[in-house]
Amino acid sequence: MNDNESFHIVLVEPEIPPNTGSIARLCGATNSVLHLVRPLGFSTDDKHLKRAGLDYWKFVDIRYWECFDDFLKAQDENRLYFLTTKTSRSYIDAPFKPGDYLVFGKETKGLPEDLLKLYSDRCFTLPMANSNIRSLNLAMTAGIVLYAALSRQ
Repeated sequence: MNDNESFHIVLVEPEIPPNTGSIARLCGATNSVLHLVRPLGFSTDDKHLKRAGLDYWKFVDIRYWECFDDFLKAQDENRLYFLTTKTSRSYIDAPFKPGDYLVFGKETKGLPEDLLKLYSDRCFTLPMANSNIRSLNLAMTAGIVLYAALSRQ
């Protein structure tokens, strides 16, 4: 598949290895591209991956970026969608199509506030009925949003 036929999941400075591992498996299963933006909160060398049981890693199209600015400069901003708890716009209303980039922030802080303000029209969230729950797990959120995007094809 070429880049315009696949969805792209972007993890900005992910911190929790099992989340990234689950999302990598999700990307492999759906032929989506996984973009990992450094710094990462863990190692992705062969020894660590094998120990974690990530034997599917070699079957996933993974692209690494040195920093978020490098990633942003290389993209068409009209293909970027930012997932955040800091908006009320539901992901159901996002006009996702193949070739789009679904961008997720780090587990503890999310995406930078200035970026969310700059791209407020491209920010979406997963609505939650219980206001006592701050957010969903990153891997779960990525799965929900990606499969919603795939269902529109």
